[in-house]
Amino acid sequence: MAAADTFFREYTSSDAISKYSRATAGFGISYLLDHDYKAIYLKALDLLPSDVRQRGIRVLEFGCGAGMNLLHLVAVLNREGVKVLQAVGTDFSPVLIDAAKREAKDYLPEINGQRIEFYVARNETLMEDLSSVLGKRRAELEESFDFILGINTIRYCHRERKEMDCAQAIFDLLAPQGVCVVIDMNDRFPLFRSALKDRLSGEERSKQEYYLPSLQEYARPFAETGFEVLRKEHFCWIPHSSGPFMCQILRLLTPVLDTLAGSRAMRSLVLARKPASQGASVARASR
Repeated sequence: MAAADTFFREYTSSDAISKYSRATAGFGISYLLDHDYKAIYLKALDLLPSDVRQRGIRVLEFGCGAGMNLLHLVAVLNREGVKVLQAVGTDFSPVLIDAAKREAKDYLPEINGQRIEFYVARNETLMEDLSSVLGKRRAELEESFDFILGINTIRYCHRERKEMDCAQAIFDLLAPQGVCVVIDMNDRFPLFRSALKDRLSGEERSKQEYYLPSLQEYARPFAETGFEVLRKEHFCWIPHSSGPFMCQILRLLTPVLDTLAGSRAMRSLVLARKPASQGASVARASR
């Protein structure tokens, strides 16, 4: 209970709004949204069937925080000529969802803002919470989205041992041939270890609060749920908090770092696609 209270306070504070809002989040995250993350998203969207891209896509970001990633993606797709029929962001923090709604009004033109919705929903109970806040039955929500993404958020499901629940909800929410992108911390990058910082400051947290899955652990729930795992790799040496100078240096060093220590890059990436056939779902249900 104490761990849950600490977690809730961390993501419902004024500091959280500053950290996860586009205007105040810092240079590093803006750089990644414009470069590394953008490239991944666009390649993932190229995997969608051509008729879906022509019709327009429906996007869901789970664990969206204050919405900066989703808002940026919608803006990028608008510039790329990709029509967005609907964009939904969810997060467990009401404070961050309120901030996301404000950011949508400030950041995007009105025509785009009308396509974006933000709701309070937990990653671990994504389908149930969306059903409740939208007033729709589960069957109405199934296959509602073409592209689902989660950035720096699915590790919390692993810490609660609810990663299979989250992966199953994503599978059910995606249309056949829909694509999911998950990006989170790499357990092999040692500088993420914040336990030392807390010890020095007098704070104490359990090992579970610091737990980071391996790349295999990130990918496993998607493979077991029935997804095709198309990419599974480590990437990115630029911290979200870095300034312009550090970004420039690390960008130049990236090819060398990838060659010498690619498995220790900062982030883990899993790109998975729901099969066109529902055979995987039928097989799973029959077990």
